[in-house]
Amino acid sequence: MVDLRVNLAGIKLQNPVLVASGTYGYGEEFADFYDARRLGAIVVKGTTDAPREGNPAPRLAEAPSGLLNAVGLQNKGVDYLVQEYLPRLARLSTPVIVNVSGADEAEYLSVIQKLRGQKAVAGLELNISCPNVKSGGMAYGTNPDSAAGLVARVKPFCDKPLIVKLSPNVTDIVSVARAVENAGADAVSLINTLLGMAVDVETQRPKLSTVTGGLSGPAVKPVALRMVWQTAAAVKIPVIGMGGISTWQDAVEFLLAGAAAVQVGTANFIDPLAPLKIIDGLAKYLARKNLAKVEDIVGRLKI
Repeated sequence: MVDLRVNLAGIKLQNPVLVASGTYGYGEEFADFYDARRLGAIVVKGTTDAPREGNPAPRLAEAPSGLLNAVGLQNKGVDYLVQEYLPRLARLSTPVIVNVSGADEAEYLSVIQKLRGQKAVAGLELNISCPNVKSGGMAYGTNPDSAAGLVARVKPFCDKPLIVKLSPNVTDIVSVARAVENAGADAVSLINTLLGMAVDVETQRPKLSTVTGGLSGPAVKPVALRMVWQTAAAVKIPVIGMGGISTWQDAVEFLLAGAAAVQVGTANFIDPLAPLKIIDGLAKYLARKNLAKVEDIVGRLKI
């Protein structure tokens, strides 16, 4: 038997495969496909204080080997999450991580305070990297000082491990990772989407209502893998890798590069069973390599 268990900054996972925020809803959307209790953890949709309608359509566009999105953090707000979704999610044995988003420091704080004491919540993922909102999000994540300032401000109010989700739209992601680590982050997750755009040549207009959007999927994997490798070598806190992970081989690459766990995002839209295939493939890979536990390959890239 291969041991896939991971202790992620105090969050105990039965395996290192999580589903990424914004691609899995609140778990119920995938209930017809498989039992969510097989997952390492569920990261729910980006949650703001007040409900948000998101950006106007069109807000999705296919790209070569990827997907552009400009959804804009559409959600029903933290109060609805607490009253409606969390009681149902509490019935699962799978840890639930809430992606916390906001337009400013006050909104981030409000969401975090409303999640205090919620037993169904195992961790918080601070989203400082969304490129599809006019304020907040990436405005914090592209500057080490502003990122560290936000983390230092909200950390004292967190009663669960704080994961900071980093943006790839920076010159030096390591400096941002170190800054949030020093400010109190318990872990980092990376990468969020890369800023991109697409044009309809017939209408001669952008394919997204917001002109630009976030690129995800296999197209971003080489960039994500490089940034995870650089970050894991520079910080002492756990790194969660994401960005184009579609197969168990992809997951192994990220683990070898130093990720303690991985998140599956866009692949959920292509194949709802992708996370399970990755879990099973990872277990078979470790058994074939005569390795007893998944931790045996974390950061073991041979250079």
